[in-house]
Amino acid sequence: MRLRKLGTWAILLGLSLPVWAGERPGAISGYVRNISGTPQMGAVVQILGAANRTLTVFTDGAGYYTATGLLPGLYTLKVTAPSFLPALREKVGLRPGASLNVNITLSTLLGMMQLGPIRPLADDDDWKWTLRSVANRPILRVFDDPTSNGLGMPAEKQSHDLRGTLSFLAGSAAGGYGTGSDMSTGFTLERSIFSDGHLALSGNVAYGSTLPAAVLRTSYSHRLPNGSEPTVALTVRRFAPSDPNLHNAALQALALSAADDFTVGDVLEFKFGSELQTIQFLGHVSAFRPYGSADLHLSPNTVLEYDYTTSRPDPRAEKGFDSAPADLSESNPRVSLLGFAPRMESAHHQEVSLSRRVGKTNLQVAVFSDRVADPALTGTGQTTAAGGFLLPDISSGTFNYAGKTLDTNGLRVVLQRKFSTDLTATVDYAFGGVLDLSRPDVPLQDALPWITTQRRHALAGKLSGTAPRTHTRWIASYRWVNGPAITPVDMFNASPGQSDPFLNVFLRQPIPSFGGHMEAIVDLRNLLAQGYVPVLGQDGQTVYLVQAARSVRGGVAFTF
Repeated sequence: MRLRKLGTWAILLGLSLPVWAGERPGAISGYVRNISGTPQMGAVVQILGAANRTLTVFTDGAGYYTATGLLPGLYTLKVTAPSFLPALREKVGLRPGASLNVNITLSTLLGMMQLGPIRPLADDDDWKWTLRSVANRPILRVFDDPTSNGLGMPAEKQSHDLRGTLSFLAGSAAGGYGTGSDMSTGFTLERSIFSDGHLALSGNVAYGSTLPAAVLRTSYSHRLPNGSEPTVALTVRRFAPSDPNLHNAALQALALSAADDFTVGDVLEFKFGSELQTIQFLGHVSAFRPYGSADLHLSPNTVLEYDYTTSRPDPRAEKGFDSAPADLSESNPRVSLLGFAPRMESAHHQEVSLSRRVGKTNLQVAVFSDRVADPALTGTGQTTAAGGFLLPDISSGTFNYAGKTLDTNGLRVVLQRKFSTDLTATVDYAFGGVLDLSRPDVPLQDALPWITTQRRHALAGKLSGTAPRTHTRWIASYRWVNGPAITPVDMFNASPGQSDPFLNVFLRQPIPSFGGHMEAIVDLRNLLAQGYVPVLGQDGQTVYLVQAARSVRGGVAFTF
C-alpha cells in the first residue's frame, strides 16, 4: 500500500515538474555604456515580451540594470537615453530560471555617420543597401569600420552630445582653366535630441571678389519605433555676381525637402520624398522634385532596385561636405540664363539595377533612362553676362550655359573589390548619351543650335583606402570618355563607381599634434584639364565648355 502511494506521488511529481520548471522566472541584467565605455546613469531599459507586456527599469550610477521575475520566452530590449540614439536588442531568449547578461552600447547619430572615404565591413557582417537621399544614394555600399568616425579618429572620441566640423579651403589659379574660389569656409553641427531625434546644421561660404556665395542647410530627423526615419530639411542658397549686366541682382534659392521610408517584411523596402525648389533671380521660378526607390531583397546577397529621381546626385558625399565650395556647379537647384531670364534644370531619371555580392566582390548591372530639360552646362574662361545667355560664377571661376534637352538611355556595370580593410578598388563602365558640339569653334552665342546628343562610352577606375601608419584617407580616380562631350556619361550615377571626369585625387590627413581633431585636406579635380571643348567668346577669346572644370584646392578641417 505504501509502495502504491509512493508511486502515485512520484507520478504526480513527474507530471508537475515540467509545468513548474516552465513557470520558473528568470532575469535579464547588464550594463549600459556609450561607445567610449562610459556608464550611462538613468538610461531607460524597456523589456518587451509577448502579449505586448512591457517592463521598464532604469540604470544606476554604474550604468547597471536588472529585470527580474521574467517568464521564459523571447524578449526585445529597447534602451533610450538623452542625446543618444535608441538601441534595440531583439530575440533575446530567456530559459526557465536563467539569468542573462545583456550589455548595451549607445551611440549618437554623428558617431555613426561616414564623413570620409568608404571602408568595408568584415566578411561576416550583413550586407545591405542604404538610401540617405536620392541626391546621395549609395548602392552596394559597404560601411565604415565602427571603431572609427570616418576621419581617422578613434571611436572613444565620439561621445560628445554636440559635434561639428569647421573647415577652411583655398584655391589657386590653374593655368587659366578655372579654379575654386579664393577661399571658402565650411561647417557642420550635429546634435541628438529627444532621444530619437537628430538635428543638423551645415553650410559653406565662399569668398570671391564680390559678396560671399553661401549654402546653408538645416535638417531634422526622427527615428520611429518601426525603424523608419522621416526627415525634413531646408536649404538656402545665395549667389551675388558682380557683373553689371545683371544689374547687381542676387540669386536666392530655397529648397524644402521631406523624406521617409518603410519596409514590408524583410524583403521589400520603400524610400521616397520630394523637394520644393524656388529661385528669385531676374524673375521667379519654382519646381517640385519628387523621388523614390523600391528595393526587393531577392536573397541576403542580391537586391533588385527601381529608382526614380529628379536631381543630380551630390558628388561631395563620399568626401564630406567640406570638400567643395558653395558654387553654382555643385549645388541644387542648377540655374542658367537665357534672354536674361532664369532657367532651372529639370531632370527625370529612371533606373533598374540588380546588385549582388559574392565574397569580397560586389557587382551591379543597371539600365537607365534620362531626360534633362534646360541643362545647366559648365564652362570656363573670361566672360560676361552681356547678351543674357551666360551666368558667370565669380567665386568658382566658371559660368553656366543653358543647353539643349538631353533625352537618352544607357547601361552601367559596376565591379567593386575589397582587397583589405584599407584598400577598395572599383571599376565602372557606362554607355549612354551626352551633349556635344557638332561643329567646332562655334561662337558661344550661336552654340545652342549646334548642341546635339551623341552616344559615348565611359570607363572609370577608382581606388580608395587608408594608409596604415599615417591614417591618410585617400581617393584616386580616372574617368575616360571615348570622344568629346560637354556633359558626363551617366550623370545620375550614384553607385560606388561614381567619380568626377578624368583624373581626380582627394586626401584627408590627420595631424597628430592636434590629437586627431585637425586634418589637412587636398582636393584635385580634373588635374590634367582634359575634356575641354573650345568655343569663341564674345570678345573673340577662346572659352571652354567642360564636363568638369579643373580645380586645385586645399585647406584644413577641425573636428570638435
